[in-house]
Amino acid sequence: MNIFRILDLFWTFTDSAYNTIFKLLFLASSGYTIYLMTTSYKPTHDPNLDTFRVQYLLGGSLFMAIIFPYFYTPWEMSWAFSIWLESVAILPQLFLLQRTGEAETITTHYLFALGSYRALYIPNWIWRYFAEDHWDTISVLAGIIQTILYTDFFWIYWTKVLKGKKFALPV
Repeated sequence: MNIFRILDLFWTFTDSAYNTIFKLLFLASSGYTIYLMTTSYKPTHDPNLDTFRVQYLLGGSLFMAIIFPYFYTPWEMSWAFSIWLESVAILPQLFLLQRTGEAETITTHYLFALGSYRALYIPNWIWRYFAEDHWDTISVLAGIIQTILYTDFFWIYWTKVLKGKKFALPV
């Protein structure tokens, strides 16, 4: 999730205390994560390995948000942008994994958790379609794209990490 999906916090904060609290916690934890990445963990970043051009992801997501929103309002286009961006946000990490050929166990568990989170949306979409007659085309397409991007990683995770081996890409 990114900030564009929680912008409604400023005008719907009275709708649900639960939703408001978790959006505020998300903002705080995201801010703290960015702080740690730019201070404490900055020395672990290797610009020679991290050469992925995120501008392409941002541009592609913006293009999809402009072409395929439900409504042409700033809020809807921001929401669509966030959904499309989330679907491809893992690509820099996967690119880095491919460049290095291996990863620490904690990193692979983290990536697996991220991918599982998105893959678990699939049963939710099925349930909502049959139980509530609700279908969200943008979310489903973006979720399918993201799940497909994870499939190779899931396979290596399943065959190596879960069997106690080190995560290393096949040569």
